[in-house]
Amino acid sequence: MYRLKNAGFKGLLVGGGVRDLLLGREPKDFDVATDATPEQVEDLFRNCRLIGRRFRLAHVRFGREIIETATFRGTGDGSESDDHSLNDEGRVLRDNVYGSLEEDAWRRDFTINALYYNIEDFSVIDYTNGMEDLRNGVIRLIGEPEKRYREDPVRMIRAVRFAAKLGFRIHEQAEQALFEMGHLLQEVAPARLFDEVLKLLMSGVGVQTFELLRHYDLFRYLFPMTDEALAQEENTFPHILIARALSNTDARIAEGKPVTPAFLFAALLWDTARQRAEQIRQTEDLPASLALQRAAATVVSEQAGSTAVPKRFSLPMREIWSLQDRFSHRRGRRAKALLAHKRFRAAYDFMLLRVESGEAEQELADWWTLIQEVDETEQEKMFASGPGAGGRRKRRRRPAKKRESNQ
Repeated sequence: MYRLKNAGFKGLLVGGGVRDLLLGREPKDFDVATDATPEQVEDLFRNCRLIGRRFRLAHVRFGREIIETATFRGTGDGSESDDHSLNDEGRVLRDNVYGSLEEDAWRRDFTINALYYNIEDFSVIDYTNGMEDLRNGVIRLIGEPEKRYREDPVRMIRAVRFAAKLGFRIHEQAEQALFEMGHLLQEVAPARLFDEVLKLLMSGVGVQTFELLRHYDLFRYLFPMTDEALAQEENTFPHILIARALSNTDARIAEGKPVTPAFLFAALLWDTARQRAEQIRQTEDLPASLALQRAAATVVSEQAGSTAVPKRFSLPMREIWSLQDRFSHRRGRRAKALLAHKRFRAAYDFMLLRVESGEAEQELADWWTLIQEVDETEQEKMFASGPGAGGRRKRRRRPAKKRESNQ
């Protein structure tokens, strides 16, 4: 911001970074708004890359951090020279019309995201009454909700994400439109929805977000097969498994532990894959493992039509599924190979979810938990005996934890 200022441009902190700082939260990232064009920003920063067609942006990299820098957006004058276009439904296809700071504020999505921090006098600039909404805990769209949702349907799930993340309520008008306009999400590219789903369910409040998405009937446009399975759930099994997976993810994020989308997507799509596999097994008389492989391929393919799952996540997800049947084999080389498998830990954690939700027996979880805790001699006895092998636990002296330095 100071480099922009020293070059004669305005440079203001905007959006979520300002909002979170005012709420006493640690911002996840920082965005900058400026009157410099993307090309002028690129001239000022060697570590800059221009991206986007729909919205031309400058990404300025500092180490591992990327500062997204956007030129003030304007409303345009409607002339042919305007680099701004909508489709027949009112969705923004391209928007590179530049304008003033005030115009930029009114073009943003929610009032609480239209606050600017100005380094020239260390003030917060607020054109849309965002400070009051921040104090009152309200998610309010700037402008007429139906029009703004049509411009970009992703705003609907962003409203849900902010409501869950901040504990705010969605303003009545913006909320009512959520119940009526969810179908517009079908027009959004599946790859873009994948990125939004990660923000929705892997932000530390996945359980609350999931419940809000279902409340507003938006979840079915992101995961139609899962939504159908939830509607047909028996003994609440699918709902419990998904809720527990989300709860575990939230807990790991709170503890600063790593999380992977593969595990979460495995939980979201498991019941559909399991039911499809059973149908294939019965109609084609295939082994359970082969039927599941076939089912997994069709589920991933169909899901890609709504929310795409990149191969780097769909492949480990399918491995987690394929290993589930092998947990029932607890004798000999096959069981030993499972324990040494690179995906064992993720598959084991997933098996625990299945046990907790009532799909698998507790004795299965107990046996595989125990075999990880005993020494190699006891492991060999358990592999030789199979189910029912007790495998006495040996008390092992744990090394004292090293005290971490505060320096």
